[in-house]
Amino acid sequence: MSIPGFFSSQFIRNICCVAIAVTLGAGPAGAATIAQLTTFFRSVKLNDAGTVSTMIAGGMVGPNAIDPIGGESGLILALREGSSGVFDVLLAHPSTKLELKAPNGNTALMMASFKHNVPAVKALLAKGAIVNRPGWTALHFAAAAGDDEITRILLDHSAYIDAEAPAKFTPLMIAAREGHESTVGLLLDEGADASLKNSESLTAAQIAQRADKPRIAAAIATHLARRSPPNPGPNR
Repeated sequence: MSIPGFFSSQFIRNICCVAIAVTLGAGPAGAATIAQLTTFFRSVKLNDAGTVSTMIAGGMVGPNAIDPIGGESGLILALREGSSGVFDVLLAHPSTKLELKAPNGNTALMMASFKHNVPAVKALLAKGAIVNRPGWTALHFAAAAGDDEITRILLDHSAYIDAEAPAKFTPLMIAAREGHESTVGLLLDEGADASLKNSESLTAAQIAQRADKPRIAAAIATHLARRSPPNPGPNR
């Protein structure tokens, strides 16, 4: 269906972007223009902390503004792009919301965990970022990245080791599928339940086998065998 001329696609995009900016950005209606949002998020990507700080301080764009292109907050985008200076500016702002989600459900802590960003993970946790939540968790992302240090940090902050993502994938299953042998060993040593099954009734060992990771599958099987009580055999 075509759009009437006076409601062009560009006009509709502009209206949507302004609505996003008002809802999650600077606050007052009309405070963040499309041009300002464009400048702001370009600065986030370029790690131009000075411009980001100036625009927030001047009320042009709020610390929780959402990128009209990717739908991510500045905090998440800064982590994705490795913009450490911008991340520091946004994290230090008292109004920054740590739990804003990207369209795919990612939070800042999840992104930092996946990006091997230990300082950011520690800073977010110190600020009170939520570790455990329904569905995907930061521990799943650390396991997917094979980052043992962040995995340990999250576990030290009471991350639920057998958290179930959609399709009942646990962090152990994710690490096994991705071939991260060290992370698999760490999770097993810390008490991950290797007998759990996903929605396809596959264990972590079976998932590793299907992903052509036979060494990991064998290591998990050995771990399970060690934990299983010995068969006493028939009574004599």
